[in-house]
Amino acid sequence: MPAQHQHFLFYKPYGVLSQFVSNQTTRKNKKKLGDFYNYPQGTMAIGRLDEKSEGLLLLTTDGRVSQEIRSRAVEKEYYVQVDGVITDHALSMLKNGVIISIEGKQYNTLPSKVLRLTPPPLFPERSKKVRDERHGPTSWVSITIREGKFRQVRKMTAAVGFPTLRLVRVRIGMLNLGNLQPGEVLPIATLG
Repeated sequence: MPAQHQHFLFYKPYGVLSQFVSNQTTRKNKKKLGDFYNYPQGTMAIGRLDEKSEGLLLLTTDGRVSQEIRSRAVEKEYYVQVDGVITDHALSMLKNGVIISIEGKQYNTLPSKVLRLTPPPLFPERSKKVRDERHGPTSWVSITIREGKFRQVRKMTAAVGFPTLRLVRVRIGMLNLGNLQPGEVLPIATLG
């Protein structure tokens, strides 16, 4: 009988690499996934969050599940703090899709679900403080996408004139960040 696959929810903190091994030579002291939990052999991250992004990361020993979740069939929701008070026009542009650069080529993002978040969400303070209100107002939006291009959400908000200051993934499909705290790992029975 084959071994049962294992799955994990992880609240990736700011500054952590979404990988187990770093091939960086200049920043050898960066924290990686294995610094937070003793994952079983063969565990892989499903998709990634860049070093400056936070929030829900799924890990599994099942490559088939990884492929399914990375597909366009599964929504990924992000709460994004942007520089400035985002306009209705910018929200509309994000909903309809914007042109960003992917590997030096123009790419038109698929339509997205986009909402202004009021009041702003409450997250634990991150290790590197986001600038404060003395430097101008900020606003929060929820952006739900079905694709996952490199740094896509950051590129989308920049394309409409509201650069991302903080990005937290809060949902992948039916799985939510919930009450997990930064650096916390929760083994789960299934990803379905």
